[in-house]
Amino acid sequence: MSGTQSVRAAAVGAVVAAAVAANVFALQEYKSGIVWPEPKVVVPGEKPGDPPADAIVLFDGKDLAQWTNGDKWEVKDGYAVVQKTDITTKESFGDYQLHVEFATPEKVRGAGQGRGNSGIFLANRYEVQVLDSFDNPTYFDGTCGSLYKQSPPMANVCRKPGEWQTYDIVFECPRFGPDGKVAKPGIVTLFHNGVVVQNHFELQGGTYFDRPASYENHPDRQPIRLQNHGDPVKYRNIWLRELTPIVGKKPDAKE
Repeated sequence: MSGTQSVRAAAVGAVVAAAVAANVFALQEYKSGIVWPEPKVVVPGEKPGDPPADAIVLFDGKDLAQWTNGDKWEVKDGYAVVQKTDITTKESFGDYQLHVEFATPEKVRGAGQGRGNSGIFLANRYEVQVLDSFDNPTYFDGTCGSLYKQSPPMANVCRKPGEWQTYDIVFECPRFGPDGKVAKPGIVTLFHNGVVVQNHFELQGGTYFDRPASYENHPDRQPIRLQNHGDPVKYRNIWLRELTPIVGKKPDAKE
């Protein structure tokens, strides 16, 4: 390249750079104008699975005092063993994040639905199935991680019998209109052992064994129920966080 060409190239480059700089300078950052409240500070648990600072601890391994019929189950060594009857939280909840740890019996007995069976009933009526589904074929919408008779899990991530497993559930309760009809279906997202097995699933209604799922009008806040299905399933470290959406003040539409 000759000296003249070099000068011309440098001049063109300077013009392009100046144009780019001018355009960048002219751009203005988009701002929604929404005034958001500051998100609250929540101290997380020290270890994965530990309750965060704002959690409501429903079972810490000591007793089931927060559960109706909790005295019917055996509590020992930091866990509770299913016996005799279902147990239900004395308090009711609306939308929440729920953490539950469970272990199906180490000694394998039975098959299909008769092996390590229990369940977690959200709002006392929508069942997240608990089952020993490790090398235990059964109908897919009744396996561990299913929303019973509504949706099979997207993957079977069950650990071996006797090993501790985790459910992390995000539940949005259904809303009903003044006429008693469903205005917004219930929503469930489920992580089983850290794996998403239900992704924002719209519940079809309450859980029934002998008929299709259907909705019945109920209050937003309902208890949580753990099922006795005749198998000595163990539970531990149960806690929840109630979910409150953060709401901002929208700008005046006229501005």
